[in-house]
Amino acid sequence: MATLSLIAEFLNTVDHRTFSRHGETHVAADHLTSPRALADWLADHDLPVPRAGLRPADVTATVALRTALRQVLTGESDGPAALAGYRLGLAPAPSGGLRIAARSGRPWLDAIVETVAHSAARGDWGRVKLCAAPDCRWAFHDTSRSGRGRWCAMEICGNRHKTRTYRERHHQAG
Repeated sequence: MATLSLIAEFLNTVDHRTFSRHGETHVAADHLTSPRALADWLADHDLPVPRAGLRPADVTATVALRTALRQVLTGESDGPAALAGYRLGLAPAPSGGLRIAARSGRPWLDAIVETVAHSAARGDWGRVKLCAAPDCRWAFHDTSRSGRGRWCAMEICGNRHKTRTYRERHHQAG
């Protein structure tokens, strides 16, 4: 089964960041633009790649799931709606028990959907977040003890927010 960190990496295959850093503006990009790009990403993340290869419809389905999950994190959609197109059921687990199983016909999507469903059932899905910085929105797995992390990286997005807030306070006071 995939991990929540892998789910965050999947969500980050689309990069909406628009901030500037060291005078250079970050360029937003989508990394799943073709069957080859998807196959490369799946192979890099040890997710199953079909022997017959991938088709444009596979890319479309993968991007649709990614979009639906990102919409759940932004509050534009709810979890059940995001996974409505994926049949979930119980299947035998290697340990002899039962596990949540998805049956979309696309094994890489099944691995992602199963991880999301399993984490939601455990109550861990709330630890997958989008950065609170409006010019970032990078997905991350919040591993903090309290589970209240807001920034993908405190040293970048958190620091920019604190610096901006400090400057606004001092500008208003002066």
